Amino acid sequence: MDAAEKVIQAYIQDYLRKNKSAHIIARVLEKIGIGFRPVADHMTVRTTDVYKRAQEFLKLGFKQDKTVGPKGILEYDDWFAIVLRKPGHPAIFIDQGKKGPAGKTSIIPGWVKKFGDKTLHHVAIQVGDIEKAVRAMKSHGIRFSGKIVGKPGSVLRQIFTEPEKRKNESFSVLELAERHQGYAGFQPPQANSLMQSTKRQS
Repeated sequence: MDAAEKVIQAYIQDYLRKNKSAHIIARVLEKIGIGFRPVADHMTVRTTDVYKRAQEFLKLGFKQDKTVGPKGILEYDDWFAIVLRKPGHPAIFIDQGKKGPAGKTSIIPGWVKKFGDKTLHHVAIQVGDIEKAVRAMKSHGIRFSGKIVGKPGSVLRQIFTEPEKRKNESFSVLELAERHQGYAGFQPPQANSLMQSTKRQS
């Protein structure tokens, strides 16, 4: 196992200990011999400085994806993100609130202040049929926040589980991602919509 894989596994194991919904899915996948790691699409880290936080992963051979937005930056109303990739590993999505007045309404700085930036906010897992996955997961007692974002047949459809609470605040979620046509990006309107779904639960 290479150094990058050891780090990814450590983050995922820490996440599974802290997120009940993800733990349920991991338990079911382990029963049939698949495990959680192979279905991981991307991992999200919240921080106050995306470039400083990215150093841990860049040293492991990840590279910033310059194709996901202008100059490799995904811009939203009050936050932005970069994406790091390394073949054979889940993408690393690192986000932060904007500096100054533009970021005043962002929920990210408060989250980082409370929980730090050494733990994952969420992991996304790939599913083949998101409606079917939601129905199956609900049968295991997993609850979801908001509705599926993305139209049927589109290249990316997503939904978050209801946030896990820590210190009486929203801590982490599990994301389901249904991808098509080889699309590996993060559509800005959808990412922002997903961010708002966690905001309502804060």
